[in-house]
Amino acid sequence: MASTASPATGQIDPALVARGIRSRSLRKSLELDGGYLSQSCSSAEILAVLYTRLMRLGPSIAPPMPPPYSGVPGPDNPGHFPGDRYNGPHTPELDRFIFSPTHYSLSLYCALVEVGRLDAAALDLVEVDGHVMERIGAEHSPGIAVTSGSFGQSLSQAAGIAFARREKGETGHTWIFMSDGELQEGQTWETVASCSFHGIDNLTAIIDVNGQQCDGEMESIMQTEPIVERLEAFGANVLEIDGNDIDALTAIPEARAPGKTLFVVARTNPMCGMPELEPRLPELHYVIFSDPDEKQRFERRLSLLEGAVS
Repeated sequence: MASTASPATGQIDPALVARGIRSRSLRKSLELDGGYLSQSCSSAEILAVLYTRLMRLGPSIAPPMPPPYSGVPGPDNPGHFPGDRYNGPHTPELDRFIFSPTHYSLSLYCALVEVGRLDAAALDLVEVDGHVMERIGAEHSPGIAVTSGSFGQSLSQAAGIAFARREKGETGHTWIFMSDGELQEGQTWETVASCSFHGIDNLTAIIDVNGQQCDGEMESIMQTEPIVERLEAFGANVLEIDGNDIDALTAIPEARAPGKTLFVVARTNPMCGMPELEPRLPELHYVIFSDPDEKQRFERRLSLLEGAVS
C-alpha cells in the first residue's frame, strides 16, 4: 500500500521514531523525577506510524522553538499561537490530527522532535513556568489542536470537524488519537452514535487500549469490555489490532468502509520497551522516581534505548 504520509516524513523509519519517543520521554521523566512513562510505552508505535505512514500533513508552520505562553485566545490576544500549527496548514486536501489524551503530551512532543517538526531543545522547556510545553498540554501546546478538558470531549470535536469538512467538499482525512479511559465517558458513546447516524467516513479514531488508568487497571474501575462488540453495536466500523505492531498500524486505511467511521481498537502493552515498569503493576499511570535503586535501573534502560537510536 502506498504511503499517505507527507513527503517530508514518509521515508522516516517508524521503528526508530518509536524508540526515540521512548528514550526522550524516559530522559525527560528522569530529569523531572517522574512522568507518564507507560503512556509513552503504549503509544510510541501509534504516534510514529501516524506521523510517518498515515497522516498527510503539510510542513510545520510553527517555529522550531515554541514561543512563550501568551494567554487564552481572544480578540485581546492577537499573539495567541495554536499548537496544531506544528501539524501544518489547514488546507482542503491535507489531513487534520486531533490529539485527545493530553496527559500523553510528552509523548507527542517527542514524536514531533523525532519527525523534525519541533526542536529537541524545546524539551528543555517542559514544565517551565510561562511556556507552552506543559506536561498536560492544551490547544496552545505543540501538536495539540483542541483543549480536550474532561476525557471524551475531543471525539465530539473531531467528528464535528470531519463532518464540516465533508460538507465543504474537502478531501483531507481527520484522525483522532484517544485513550481507552475515554470509553468510560458517556459523551464518547453519544459521538459514536452520531458518527454512525451521519455516516462520517472521513474520520478514523485510534484508541490506545493499554488497560490502565489513574486508579489502577481499567476493568477494576469501570468495565469497558467488550470494546469491539460495543462499538459495532453503535454502528461503527471496527478494526482490532496489536497497537505496538508497526505493520498492523500501517495497514489501517485498508479497513475503511464507505459511510462508517473507522474505530481502531489498538491493544497495547504499557510496558513495551521498558520492562522496568513491571514491578509497579497495576499502578502504572504516573511514575515517581523516589527509590534511587529503581531510578538507576531506568537510567540503565535509557542507555540501552539511546544506544539503539544513535
